[in-house]
Amino acid sequence: MSLSLDDGELELAHEINVTPFIDVMLVLLIIFMVAAPLATVDAPVALPTSNAAASQRDDRPVYLSIDARGHWTLDEEAVAREHLGPALERHTQGDHQRRILLRGDRLLAYEQLMQAMNALRDAGYPRLALVGLQEPPE
Repeated sequence: MSLSLDDGELELAHEINVTPFIDVMLVLLIIFMVAAPLATVDAPVALPTSNAAASQRDDRPVYLSIDARGHWTLDEEAVAREHLGPALERHTQGDHQRRILLRGDRLLAYEQLMQAMNALRDAGYPRLALVGLQEPPE
């Protein structure tokens, strides 16, 4: 008994049918296209209030300011980068855990701001905060 195409028998297919695979991929594509915008929507949320006590702030904060030309000022005193450590010791009375507030001009290059942050860390003052202006409410 031999199989022949003349007997009405179908030949076995040796190829993969990719139609179901394409259907599944199109369904997944549609799901991701619908779900992606929903993941980026910013919904207004009423946040709970905290009952923790407010942290104490320094009576007189220490500001390191850098103007647009790259000149450094520690509080009201102009200071060179190489003299930053001794100037900080005078202003903080040697308290290395005191937070230093760093103010940089908006035209200042990012590299100069990073140099100031590195100089503060090298001087032994790892706690710093960046200061910016708060935009008025619209």
